Amino acid sequence: MPRHAPSTQLLTHEVTNQPPDFAGRNLYLSDPVLREAACREGGDWVDQPLAALGADVGSEEALAWGEEANRFPPELTVFDRYGRRIDEARFHPSYHRLMELAMRHRIHSIAWAENRPGAHVAHAAMLALATECEQGTMCPISMTYAAVPALRHSPEISAEWVPKIIDGTYEAALKPIADKAGVTVGMAMTEKQGGSDVRANTTRAYAEGDAFRLVGHKWFCSAPMSDAFLTLANTERGLSCFLVPRIKPDGERNSFHVMRLKDKLGNKSNASSEIEYHDTYARLVGEEGRGVSTIIDMVHHTRLDTMAGTLGMMRMALAQAHHHVSNRRAFQKTLIDQPAMRAVIADLALDYEAAAALTMRVARAFGEAGEEARSFARLAVAVGKYWLTKRNPNFVYECMECHGGAGYVEESPLPRLFRESPLNAIWEGSGNVIALDVLRTLSREPAALAIFMAELNLARGGNRLLDQAIDDLGNAVRTLPQEADARRIAETMALTLQASLLVRHAPAEVADMFIATRLGGEGGRSYGVLPRGAAIETIVGRVAA
Repeated sequence: MPRHAPSTQLLTHEVTNQPPDFAGRNLYLSDPVLREAACREGGDWVDQPLAALGADVGSEEALAWGEEANRFPPELTVFDRYGRRIDEARFHPSYHRLMELAMRHRIHSIAWAENRPGAHVAHAAMLALATECEQGTMCPISMTYAAVPALRHSPEISAEWVPKIIDGTYEAALKPIADKAGVTVGMAMTEKQGGSDVRANTTRAYAEGDAFRLVGHKWFCSAPMSDAFLTLANTERGLSCFLVPRIKPDGERNSFHVMRLKDKLGNKSNASSEIEYHDTYARLVGEEGRGVSTIIDMVHHTRLDTMAGTLGMMRMALAQAHHHVSNRRAFQKTLIDQPAMRAVIADLALDYEAAAALTMRVARAFGEAGEEARSFARLAVAVGKYWLTKRNPNFVYECMECHGGAGYVEESPLPRLFRESPLNAIWEGSGNVIALDVLRTLSREPAALAIFMAELNLARGGNRLLDQAIDDLGNAVRTLPQEADARRIAETMALTLQASLLVRHAPAEVADMFIATRLGGEGGRSYGVLPRGAAIETIVGRVAA
């Protein structure tokens, strides 16, 4: 008798042993490490706005917007249908939805609108949370936040533009500023021949009444759809800072020519461009001939955001990895219960916890009054930017590997995070520029070093290895290191500051293991190499609420 074939319904395609969807969670409330650090450094008041944002950016809808905004990147439209120059970057609707969400939650303005301690902590934590959802939109949000202190160098300009930032809501259309519900501000500094050496710029500015007209080419202009840009150009008195609006006071479009959009490795949702100024209308910001000292206020604040954005990428990569290994089985065990995998997650968690402590502490310094706080912020933000952004690509890669092959396909968010992961190390000064900036601050501002060392010494006595590291660092930096030592000094300063913060604020098991592996020589050259006896349960337990 013929044998009956088994039912194909049971043999074709039944999906098992796969994790549930990640979406539909509050990205803030599910992150006890960030929540503790933000409330500690910013005050309990930050909890409510962060929880509200965490719910929105962790929703299934918002995470889908992030995918769509990157799958359908902006396109340049140079002319309208009649041949008139418009020089517009056109975006997928999901990009505009994300921008509206960000400005509705005041990520760009909460630091200036809330006149109380912790406002910059709230901003940095918000930017980290929104970065978990989508990275590219945080470029214009960050620059709009950072433009405020630079614009305040010119009271007349500040009176016109800053209220539109602080009280503004998102409106994409280019209009005269008086007709806008809110504005965004971009930046255009670097040129082909100079790059980070902005003093090599050749763009010229010519006085014309109470304004200027600019002639030149900018190799990188971030967010060319913004309502205005801070830029650098040379006058007879030297390099100066200018505000270039897209719409002139007479209501006509400014001669702001977008030559092309950059085809970047990542950051696909955000338009970066090359532009040319052809007798472009501009207004002087700050003192003529002192453009670098004016715009450095903007750069200083965007450097904080490179830390916060990196923190957000680290958290999303780690959360995705933990979610996957907690819901996937292999060799008769859930992956998270496999000792080797558990060590990897624990090692990653140590870096994330240290990054959160460092970022929130530096953000607090941005809002504190007094020269001591300002000195600490100037030095610590360079140290933090250098180290966190350098650490990020390998961190994200290791989280990707936790998924196996599933993490390498484009349906996963990990490829997008990986492509994004090098950006903050390059933006606002690449590694050598930042490390050398640390050395310059140490040599020119002895008080900054004293304040930095005082911060480290708040943890003295909490861990023998840390005490020795503090002493060694003090000896190293007091001997005026050479330029070739810049990266080593910046890295050591960052790790020692992270360790100091963990000793003071994290569980002892977390702090001691971070110090043993990062300062004590017990860690490996890749993640997952921890000494025997590591308190892995405690460390991993802090990854998720």
